[in-house]
Amino acid sequence: MSELFQITNIGKMELRNRFVRAATWEGMAGENGEVIEPLIGIYRELAKGGVGLILTGYTYVSKRGKANPGMLGAYDDSLISGLKRLADAVHKESGKVALQIAHGGSQIQIHTDTPSEAPSAIRERATGNMPVEMTIQDIQRVIGEFAQAARRAKEAGFDGIQIHAAHGYLLSQFISPYSNRRTDRYGGHIENRARIIFETYDAIRKNVGNDYPVLIKINASDFDGGAGLTPEDSLWVCRKLSDIGIDAIELSGGILASGELIPSRLAINSSDKEAYFKEYARQFRPHLKCPLILVGGLRSLEVMEAMYREGSAQFFSLSRPFISEPHLIKRWQSGDRERARCISCNKCFMTASREGRLSCVSFKAPL
Repeated sequence: MSELFQITNIGKMELRNRFVRAATWEGMAGENGEVIEPLIGIYRELAKGGVGLILTGYTYVSKRGKANPGMLGAYDDSLISGLKRLADAVHKESGKVALQIAHGGSQIQIHTDTPSEAPSAIRERATGNMPVEMTIQDIQRVIGEFAQAARRAKEAGFDGIQIHAAHGYLLSQFISPYSNRRTDRYGGHIENRARIIFETYDAIRKNVGNDYPVLIKINASDFDGGAGLTPEDSLWVCRKLSDIGIDAIELSGGILASGELIPSRLAINSSDKEAYFKEYARQFRPHLKCPLILVGGLRSLEVMEAMYREGSAQFFSLSRPFISEPHLIKRWQSGDRERARCISCNKCFMTASREGRLSCVSFKAPL
């Protein structure tokens, strides 16, 4: 049996294997971010499929932070009961689930009468949104909103939470010198630009305790031509997070404005095209005390096994393969080691936008 199927831990959370379902926007929550039954079915199937840890689709911590329609919400106590039903459904299938919490910043893609907020009043390159610059009071409010969302996740029975600080959303914008032009204690050098992340982590810890698993997703690079977050600055942030007690770091990359500068997510049909962030994992891992979760183009057991054996990553996070095959891990565990059938066409995300349900187009399989 592959070492990737061994029982393991992230913090105090015991997992049945080293596979993670990467947070994926399903576009299937209710109008106000509430959990609805079809969404519960999505997570139930993923848990039945044998994945070690399920990360939910990004969940907005405040109404102003909602980035897309159909996005899950954790901004109010009235949502806890629905979130509990989702967590319970996963647990009944012996799975583990962590709530990914996020704020869209200026990278929101829904119309609202309230201007989006961001570290600085810099027009968002992909969406064209012109945000207002956040005041110190706004920053403290958002930190509190993350902390309250984490409390709700714990009360709802989630096994942990993941802070979304990647892909050009609010926390990612703070650590980018392109979108953060501030001259106060939240701008300038990376120590200041990352301050909101460390303060958010501290506030969350006060609400959930030291034993509750807290993870983070962060870019290794913004892949925007060098204007945004660089690997050097990202490594500094990751080392600091590791030192202060984060339970795991999921290493990703890119923002909406990256375009063709980001490593290709299309036509991943051979092992050499897989794991397109692997060089960053190799660079970062020796400096971290916590486990590293690698995401990005993973399709075959052999690639992941090789990276695990060389010590580059301890966990492996997949998104699109689970849209096509929610029971992929169970198939692999049965002895069928054929690579994931996902052909990386990216058409699945069009179904979420047009149909309100994420599904595989090429194989006609729902998530």
